[in-house]
Amino acid sequence: MAEYTFKQFQAEYPDDGACLKRIMEIQYGGEETHCQVCDKRMQFHAMTQRRAYACQGCGHHIYPAAGTIFHKSRTKLTIWFFAMYLMTSTRHGVAAKEIERQTGVTYKCAWRICHELRKLMAATDAQRGKLGGLGRHVEVDETLVGGALRHHGKGKHRKNKTTVFGIIERDGRMVAGPVPDESKFTLEPIIRENVEKGTTVSSDGHYAYRDLGKEYDFGFVDHSAKEYVRGKHHTNSIEGHWSLLKRAIKGTHVHVSTKHAWKYVAEFSYRRNMRHSHSGMFNLLVQAFALPRLRES
Repeated sequence: MAEYTFKQFQAEYPDDGACLKRIMEIQYGGEETHCQVCDKRMQFHAMTQRRAYACQGCGHHIYPAAGTIFHKSRTKLTIWFFAMYLMTSTRHGVAAKEIERQTGVTYKCAWRICHELRKLMAATDAQRGKLGGLGRHVEVDETLVGGALRHHGKGKHRKNKTTVFGIIERDGRMVAGPVPDESKFTLEPIIRENVEKGTTVSSDGHYAYRDLGKEYDFGFVDHSAKEYVRGKHHTNSIEGHWSLLKRAIKGTHVHVSTKHAWKYVAEFSYRRNMRHSHSGMFNLLVQAFALPRLRES
């Protein structure tokens, strides 16, 4: 795994000026870029009193942070980048209270920073294509996330539970997110949208997957009969990911609401997909500043 140490992070982003320069490179290609007023390539210089660059020729201002997650934020860029470093350097995520303690911002500010970065992770992962293909193997599975409250029903019918569905490619990446239910009519279209035809697909014995054999090399294991491997078919990879997600929610975040569950699921999917390169995980997230922002849902 390509490590990206805190010492390297400090050297690369020692102050707000270095962070803004990096955003300028991502948004405009560098400090020398096209000026809309001069109508030619000009050198732009960083301003001291605002997050902007001024054209050397006419003084026209460029605001690199406009339209990004930093838009109208008065929080220092170094705090945003440090929070990003923390969230990409741990397997179990970082709680907003920890960001509050480490940076000195208010809890409200720390909470917003964490959620904006999770949405950025979701936008980054959404840019990729389908999983699988001929000779490739994916696993599909659903799980329940959330605490148990009294008088809210038992098992899968608890009203306070969030159903999360995931597709994971062995030795590859994954996609996951909350779904309204675990019926065949909900899960099958998601699988078709994200998995190439002809892919080998493994699942548990849930009946929602039984018709996948029409388009995929499908097989399942029957957990109710204590069967966990049937030849090449098992769901151990995706169940391992669910285990990590649930331990992190219980140990780090304590509680995740249904409204915000998709962001936490996206965060853990992003970290898994970039698990072989810590530096790549951080730098890809930095590059994602140029992507369209995801609205709250």
